[in-house]
Amino acid sequence: MTGEALAQTAPATAPAPQAQVPASRSEITLSFAPVVARTAPAVVNVYALKSAPRSNPFFDDPFFRRFFGGGQGGDAPGLGGPERMQRSLGSGVIVDPSGLVVTNHHVIQGADQIRIALNDKREFDAELMLSDPRTDLAVLRIKGDQKTYASLELGNSDDLAVGDLVLAIGDPFGVGQTVTQGIVSALARTQVGVSDYQFFIQTDAAINPGNSGGALVDMAGRLIGINTAIYSRSGGSHGIGFAIPTNMVRVVLESAKAGSATVRRPWLGAKLQRVTPEIAEGLGIARPTGVLVQGVLADSPAAKAGIKTGDLIVAVEGLGVDDPESLGYRFATRPMGGTVTFTISRQGRETQVKVALEPAPESVPRQEIVLRGRSPFAGARVVNVSPAVAEEMRVDVDDTGVVVADVAENSPAAAAGFRAGDVILAVNGTRIARTADLEQATRAPMRAWQVSVARSGRVINAVIGG
Repeated sequence: MTGEALAQTAPATAPAPQAQVPASRSEITLSFAPVVARTAPAVVNVYALKSAPRSNPFFDDPFFRRFFGGGQGGDAPGLGGPERMQRSLGSGVIVDPSGLVVTNHHVIQGADQIRIALNDKREFDAELMLSDPRTDLAVLRIKGDQKTYASLELGNSDDLAVGDLVLAIGDPFGVGQTVTQGIVSALARTQVGVSDYQFFIQTDAAINPGNSGGALVDMAGRLIGINTAIYSRSGGSHGIGFAIPTNMVRVVLESAKAGSATVRRPWLGAKLQRVTPEIAEGLGIARPTGVLVQGVLADSPAAKAGIKTGDLIVAVEGLGVDDPESLGYRFATRPMGGTVTFTISRQGRETQVKVALEPAPESVPRQEIVLRGRSPFAGARVVNVSPAVAEEMRVDVDDTGVVVADVAENSPAAAAGFRAGDVILAVNGTRIARTADLEQATRAPMRAWQVSVARSGRVINAVIGG
């Protein structure tokens, strides 16, 4: 073949892209302003006010309270009264024209009064409709005379792709409403440690303290996330922010609209485990993916669907899952009452099963009691375990047992180190199956107490002085 023929058959090299200047005035003036104009009026400031005792030691003495003008507990000029108001600031998003506002649970946690400041500087009181610590979301209602409010449409967060442009709107550091722009840096972040249902949108749009509860919007002006957390060593933005996807927001919002004080969630009834490289090698799969089923409760939706111990769940409704957190998110964001399709791998063969979306049953009465008397359990509020209680408390137990629901401050139980979520297994050699058993076992004072407690997947055996 001649050199001329070679030249004719050689593939043409693509020309290098040429740098271009804007060709028209419209290209020069491209802006996010239209999106901001549509969305900013629906983003509000949330002020949470809570009373806290004064720390001044003079007010421990009635004489000093009278001397400084406090009377029998009134405010004392100069030193201040026995209580002061703590004021925390966050952001929120109006998601319904009637005045429903979504924010973070941690923004309003423990608040005695909640105020909403609109984009136009008007302020209103707000009532708490539902607060869900497991998702770190709360729903408020504005107590205003206005009939309709500017609101944002909820987008489908599953439609997001890495690289999509987004805007974060909120009130960082209390300086006033601020808009920052960035991209979706990553999806399905599950190791953030903010809430039980970890499945976050990661963005490099600047998010700072005060942005919590604010809006993450797409270029169509739809809400696609609630800004919740940042990764920072200084307290300021390092370009790594996390937002709760709107598909989870929708679940909490629908529960609030239905008048529920808690979020109704589907129950799977299976113990799940992350697939490590070692487990993947043992299963004969190329890479660690999917979620391994460690156990299945009898009569649970998982059992009724035919899921068995040792199955590998690889997808929910065709969407891949890589860990228990991502499976929990995909499962929890499905509407109650129907079914969801799981793709499972069993002995190297994939099959699909239908799992019913139904709440965990309260098959055992709670029989809640607060323990009293002279025992290290005094001050603990305990309840019987059922699938519903186990789901609420995030404990991994069978159908029998007693779990600590709460521990009073400065109580013997708090001094002994008991925590909410502890499962009491045995006291002085007596197995504890119900709250009545624990009450009976702690009636008589003892010089020493032998206690067995399950906590975070491990059993603690301890001897506590009486």
